[in-house]
Amino acid sequence: MVNYIVRKTFLMIPALFGLTIIVFMILHLSPGDPVDLIAGPNAPAEVHENIKKDLGLDQPLYVQYFTFIGHLFKGDLGVSILQNRPVADIIGERLLVTFEIGIYALIFSFVVSIPIGVIAAIKRNTLADYASMTGALIGLSLPTFLFGLLLLYFFAYKLGWFPLSGYGTYKHLVLPVLTVGLTDAAITARMVRSSMLEVIRQDYIRTARAKGLEEKSVIFKHALKNAIIPIITLFGMRLGLIFGGSVIIETVFSIPGIGKLMVDAIFSRDYPIVQGSMLILAALVLIGNLITDILYAVFDPRIKY
Repeated sequence: MVNYIVRKTFLMIPALFGLTIIVFMILHLSPGDPVDLIAGPNAPAEVHENIKKDLGLDQPLYVQYFTFIGHLFKGDLGVSILQNRPVADIIGERLLVTFEIGIYALIFSFVVSIPIGVIAAIKRNTLADYASMTGALIGLSLPTFLFGLLLLYFFAYKLGWFPLSGYGTYKHLVLPVLTVGLTDAAITARMVRSSMLEVIRQDYIRTARAKGLEEKSVIFKHALKNAIIPIITLFGMRLGLIFGGSVIIETVFSIPGIGKLMVDAIFSRDYPIVQGSMLILAALVLIGNLITDILYAVFDPRIKY
């Protein structure tokens, strides 16, 4: 298992390396200049040149890139252009917020979606099945940001049950977690239903019932366990997408997480923060895929390391 994890971890390196090139080129070739934000558009040309020299922006792009990579290997993500603080410290403060919302949303999603998917499969073509899958279809059709705005309007603005924005108490977490969790649950519930329908038609399920096993044991011990592989695949994908989608959720709810930090840094042309945030989010996506690969081997002994 250790060798398997190490091998998978090393396979992440080329992906991260390619991402650094893409992010670096997009940021530095896009219009706009962070020096104008620092010095002001009316500052003398000498001031602009001095600031560029101090920030290293007067160097060719390839020199700036390899300087960034060199610092990255040392664990140094650079210094924020506007805040003049280490990027690692800034991201560390915001990452905990994003991580908290993402984990709660993921747990909520699977707690809701797995029972719904199982019930829909067991009671196929009944009212319970139609109602749950219709709800899942609506959840799939609504964009995340629109669903978040609707929750804000009804439960925060109209009813006043939750704050409109901010972070600090459990009430600030409820609407963002519901927005991400319910949207994700819609996808997961459909996957659980499809996987369960395929499994419960198998011969060994009919054999288990013929032996007189309780229906609960047949469903949860035999059927669900064998239907879990597609659900694990979805788990890894959703883990990465939940963290990657924090940009939208944190912007809608004005949550001081890494997604909101990255959006603000993009508008202010704070290159080090954008680069660092993108790398962290990409690493979380890759870690989600690594966890998925490990869970494959844990739940299905037919899958070898």
